[in-house]
Amino acid sequence: QVQLVESGGGLVQAGGSLRLSCAASRSSFSIDDMAWYRQPPGKQRELVARILSGGRTDYADSVKGRFTISRNNVKKAIYLQMDSLRPEDTAVYYCAEGAYGRYNYWGQGTQVTVSS
Repeated sequence: QVQLVESGGGLVQAGGSLRLSCAASRSSFSIDDMAWYRQPPGKQRELVARILSGGRTDYADSVKGRFTISRNNVKKAIYLQMDSLRPEDTAVYYCAEGAYGRYNYWGQGTQVTVSS
């Protein structure tokens, strides 16, 4: 059974930092693409950042320069370092795993709340 387990969410003041982690279980993790999505209250889920199997990274314009995605293939984990957090970053953050632009596996999500 494929599992993606997020951790590291919480409440932080604007300008602060959080580091999200996602532990994966697929044996093909090292060749899978990984991503962080988020769903703000009352809004649709959106892509925050992705890291492909080869290491290429992409970011949503709203988080460029503030968030950093990384992966550790030995630990089968990805991370999202979030700095200079803003109230509009408040959302449930999800880890996703897949290939060729399709994410077939999702975690349960972790809540991030940024207070002003």
